[in-house]
Amino acid sequence: MDQSQTAVIRTDPADFKVVQIAANLLAEDVERVTGKKPVLNSTGPDVTAPTVLVGTLGHSAPIDALVAAKKLDVAQLKDQWESFLITTVDGQLVIAGSDRRGTAFGVFELSQAMGVSPWYWWSDVAPAHQDNLYVAAGTRRFGPPSVQYRGIFINDEDWSLMPWAAKTFEPEVGNIGPKTYTKIFELLLRLKANTLWPVMHEVSTPFNAIPANALAADDWGIVMGSSHCEPMLRNNVGEWPKDNPTAFNFITNPEGVTKYWEERMQTNGKFENLYTLGIRGIHDDPMMGARGAAEVVPALEKIFGVQRDLIKKYVNPDPTKVAQIFCPYKEVLAYFLSNLQVPPDVTVVFPDDNFGYIRYLPTPAQIAARPGGFGVYYHISYLGNPASYVWLETTPPALIWEEMSKAYDHGIQKFWILNVGDLKPGEIGIDFFLQMAWDIKKWTRESQVNFLTDWATRQFGAQHAQEIAAILGEYYRLGYQRKPEQLQWNVGREAPRLSDLSLDELRARGNAYQQLAAHAEQLLTQLAPAQRDAFYELVDYPVTGAALANERFVASEMSRKPGAPAADWSPAFDEATAKLTTATARYNAIGGGKWQNLMYVDPLLPARSYRTALLAAPATTPPPPNDAIPITAIKSFPASSPAGSFAEKDGVISILAEHFAHKVDKPGAAWQIIPGLGRTGDAVGVFPTTAPSVELANVATDAPALEYPLYVVHPGNVTIHYNLIPTQPIVYGQGLRFAVALDDQPAQLVTITAGTGDQVGYDAARTAWSHIVLDNSTTATTTATLATPGPHTLKIYGVDPGVLLEKIVIDAGGLKPSYLGPPETLVSAGPR
Repeated sequence: MDQSQTAVIRTDPADFKVVQIAANLLAEDVERVTGKKPVLNSTGPDVTAPTVLVGTLGHSAPIDALVAAKKLDVAQLKDQWESFLITTVDGQLVIAGSDRRGTAFGVFELSQAMGVSPWYWWSDVAPAHQDNLYVAAGTRRFGPPSVQYRGIFINDEDWSLMPWAAKTFEPEVGNIGPKTYTKIFELLLRLKANTLWPVMHEVSTPFNAIPANALAADDWGIVMGSSHCEPMLRNNVGEWPKDNPTAFNFITNPEGVTKYWEERMQTNGKFENLYTLGIRGIHDDPMMGARGAAEVVPALEKIFGVQRDLIKKYVNPDPTKVAQIFCPYKEVLAYFLSNLQVPPDVTVVFPDDNFGYIRYLPTPAQIAARPGGFGVYYHISYLGNPASYVWLETTPPALIWEEMSKAYDHGIQKFWILNVGDLKPGEIGIDFFLQMAWDIKKWTRESQVNFLTDWATRQFGAQHAQEIAAILGEYYRLGYQRKPEQLQWNVGREAPRLSDLSLDELRARGNAYQQLAAHAEQLLTQLAPAQRDAFYELVDYPVTGAALANERFVASEMSRKPGAPAADWSPAFDEATAKLTTATARYNAIGGGKWQNLMYVDPLLPARSYRTALLAAPATTPPPPNDAIPITAIKSFPASSPAGSFAEKDGVISILAEHFAHKVDKPGAAWQIIPGLGRTGDAVGVFPTTAPSVELANVATDAPALEYPLYVVHPGNVTIHYNLIPTQPIVYGQGLRFAVALDDQPAQLVTITAGTGDQVGYDAARTAWSHIVLDNSTTATTTATLATPGPHTLKIYGVDPGVLLEKIVIDAGGLKPSYLGPPETLVSAGPR
């Protein structure tokens, strides 16, 4: 299309409703970019106008006519899931889909190529103006997707999405209704997603309580499901009778519970759904009426049969042709591992631990025995113990890549769902997760480090993309050290206490955030006015909010540390609080109040009653329970590297794992750096993650190795500390295993079991895991004797893949509990 001509967009009225919707949105997208809106379905006299033909194979007469005339080759499109091609035929641009969503994805692929972001509405991303739009000749084919069912779970909507919808966007419903869901459906299609778990808290109207919601989902081609604790599309907290909660017990009331499920099947069985099987409590609680594997396992197996009989009756006589999942979340994973017989055509969806580390990966035997495949339920937002994070999104893209690519390589390829909380401000994590689900090959270990630059380019153009990516990279690094919602030292039933950070470390952390926020605010003024709202939502507010939360933390901690300056830190705390309130109000006022009631002002959700500065209490008084203030210390020590070695200084050697001097690769396995994953540097792990384990006796010859040259001043006994990213073991229950050796000494096997396995209850193991995931670090130690001063070599061998080494600290007598050293950002890099 150029200035002299406006395109005509043609569809077959008999094609799917979502195709008509997508074609209308394409016309609007062209207008957003050029200022001119194409005509839809026109057969007027101007036959010279450029034409865009949009249709689904087998459902569009014009598309089928081109196929019959052998002008459109669809051999690679037939019988494919959600695939499409974009090509030119007889001077017209053709978008042909293999099915209804494939066609819609093709339309939105064209929109993105024009510069219309999937986030144009949800994040106010303004496309750059273009006078002319052209598509080069040739055929481009896309799909099928890497993951068949992929989408998001809107959750913990109490503070943001629900009040925004009820008071600002959809007041006629007074809750989250079809108008809000329609905007979510559009976003999903633009991101090439197809599945939604809707909101499920008691504060919200259940999705299916408003029939227009399910009708809209069907119009948009969205596959509706329900969360791990809501079997058979039922919203238990909103739909089960509140006057009889104990009756939600299949053991004592099988007829009543079955009837409850059947009611939903009668109304919704006609739609394209993805059914969650099994049962838990009314909310996110264990199953009623049964305890322990001996009771729960047979009960669940009976429930599967009842639920599948309902599917046979209301959906398809052959339930193996109906999409179903079973999610062994929290305590249910133990039951799955107790030989629970889940029908083989059902997709088993393994959860992460709520903090971004997937708890279980299927074995090759399990993969071979399950035609229904496997899925994953992943979090970038979470409300619960040991500490919530439902305000800002700080999960590094590199961690999402590491966990999800590992999951895919281990057979988790059928279903991916992402808990996104209130959706905003989780845009970056959502975008990356769904990009990976659509095309797993696009983002490799080497290329994923470029995602933030790519994302910034697509939202804001190339001019400032590198600078925006740098800001976001530092934002994720600081947030990975400790999330802004989790600035607390105690967990579970521990007494509240201050952090172990020194005064210098407190100042350094506060300064790092202040500089980052100042950089973001300064860049905001350099952007075109049309880009500033989006930048504030996507970059400036998250960075500023995290910085202000940390300013409050620093002020509170500084006022109580022994030896702190005598100045009163209360004004600094109050000033940061006021600035946070102002920044949040600024967010909600964007677009003339478009987001009013959406951004929640108080980030301290683990302590919702918290409103006043801690500084009102005497310095000798410990903080009251639930005050979310202290941050876990990130221990660091000075290091230097003279003569190509890591040299001891004051009895300590500190090494970032990525700074190995040499590495030895083996056929089929090698240590590789994961850029962007780590609290200070980049983690190092063995790839591919499907590589076999190596026996300890064979590590010197068969295992990939890292080598670190050392220079010791004080010989004698040393303790070596290894900091790892707290992933769960690839082999469940095996622990995180690697081997180490100094010089020519025999290799020692190192196994970390703390924080792996079950995380249910409040015992010591649960407490250990809580600290580990809040720190995003787990540690092992070994001891050795260095008999002579001078050069030595530390070797680290890969025993199992899935072990991600981040830092090594060698204590030769200088490591003291009270000494934390300079901030990790100041630790010097060693040799490579």
